[in-house]
Amino acid sequence: VQLQASGGGSVQAGESLRLSCAASGRIFSITDMGWYRQPPGKQRELVAGIDSGGIAEYADSVEGRFTISRDNPENTVFLEMNSLKAEDTAVHYCLARMIESWGGPYRRYWGQGTLVTVSS
Repeated sequence: VQLQASGGGSVQAGESLRLSCAASGRIFSITDMGWYRQPPGKQRELVAGIDSGGIAEYADSVEGRFTISRDNPENTVFLEMNSLKAEDTAVHYCLARMIESWGGPYRRYWGQGTLVTVSS
């Protein structure tokens, strides 16, 4: 199983970016998907998560600016980031909780990081 993240880049404060993360390989079912980020010199933190039914949760710092969504048939999760601030600068990681076959255990898989840099 692989998670491939894309969409990071460098923008000015106030601009927008859209991150994507597609899961591929042997996948039977994906429950939760989400995005974490790790700012320079800080610990990794949850940005947003979404369950298979589309119920989403956000960190207070991004509520109202970021929107998480997913395409279940494509096993893909998105993060629309608007009104970006300098403090949003971080390496962003996607996460998926899934099972590879019926009856198998749920496991968490991480994508490679994608860097978002916001200049003020």
